[in-house]
Order: sequence, then structure tokens, then C-alpha cells
Amino acid sequence: MSKSTQSVISRRGILGVFAATAVVAAPTYSNAFGLLRGAGDVRRVRMYSGRTGESMDTIYWVEGKYIKEVLTEVNHFMRDWRTDQSKTMDPRTLDIMAASHRLLDVSEPFMLLSGYRSPQTNAMLRSKSGGVAKHSLHMVGQAADLRLKSRSVGQMARAAEACASGGVGRYSGSNFVHMDCGPVRHWGG
Repeated sequence: MSKSTQSVISRRGILGVFAATAVVAAPTYSNAFGLLRGAGDVRRVRMYSGRTGESMDTIYWVEGKYIKEVLTEVNHFMRDWRTDQSKTMDPRTLDIMAASHRLLDVSEPFMLLSGYRSPQTNAMLRSKSGGVAKHSLHMVGQAADLRLKSRSVGQMARAAEACASGGVGRYSGSNFVHMDCGPVRHWGG
């Protein structure tokens, strides 16, 4: 076994201990830090994809540091499933997702409908729906469209808006919430 493989296994072993003992995810950035002050020193993201059948339940931040190997796995998980292309996802979006999930007080993972979108996919979706932005933050790895069975669009949106750390779109007709790390704004009904 190579030295680098041993390092990854050791780090993952340590992360497993953190995952087993962690009670809550840490706050996100910006205003969410004040909102969830003292919530812990780890950040966790839980989601699954109905499109690919994949799921993820992982700690991506420990004691002030993002875990590079885990972020790489998140990038792959949040890829454009239509083109199988991935992009580096902005970890601030993960922070908003983690803080929102914590505020919702659920164990159910988010269903990821859309993470990264290639320009081709975004153009195709835009041609079919007026609700797709021409310069979508999905194309730069800064947005996610999410759903929970156990919570309404309104509940999810209010949790994301409480973070005051990015954009929140309510898509009640399609039963999902858009979360991004762009400017603070909200839309939809």
C-alpha cells in the first residue's frame, strides 16, 4: 500500500469517528455563523440523486478546513448527469445546504435535482422552461436544486433564507428549492 493511500485511509478512518460522534452540522458562512453559533466543528452534507441512484452522506469540513478529497467526491456527485461533466462546486453552496438541513431538523437526505449544469444542458432546459436563467449559477458550480419529502418548499426556502447567505428560489409547482451562494435574493412562490 502506498504512502498516499495510507494517508487517505487514515483520514477517512478519522472522519468516520467524527461522523459517528457528530450530533450537528456546523454553521455556514456569513450570517449563518451567528444563526447557528456553537453548532459544532464539522459540516456534513447528505443527499441522493434519483437520476443516478447515487447517495452521499459525508463530512466535508472539520475544524475550520474543507477536506479536499471529499470536495472532489462532491464535485463528481453533483455533476451534470446528462453530459457526465463535473465542475468544482463552490463549497459555500454546500455550507448553505448543510445549515439549511440542520435548521430543518431532519435525518432525510436532500434529493439533488440539479447541481452543476453544462452550458449545453442549461440551454436545453432554458428552451423548455422560462424558469431557467440564461446565466445560471448552476453553470459555474454555485447552485443546487433540492427537494425533501418530509418538508414543504416553503419550509425549505425559509431555512435557506434564514442563512441570509445567497439566493433562494421557491418552485412550488415542481416541488423544489434552489439554493446558491450568489447575492442574497429570493424569488418564486
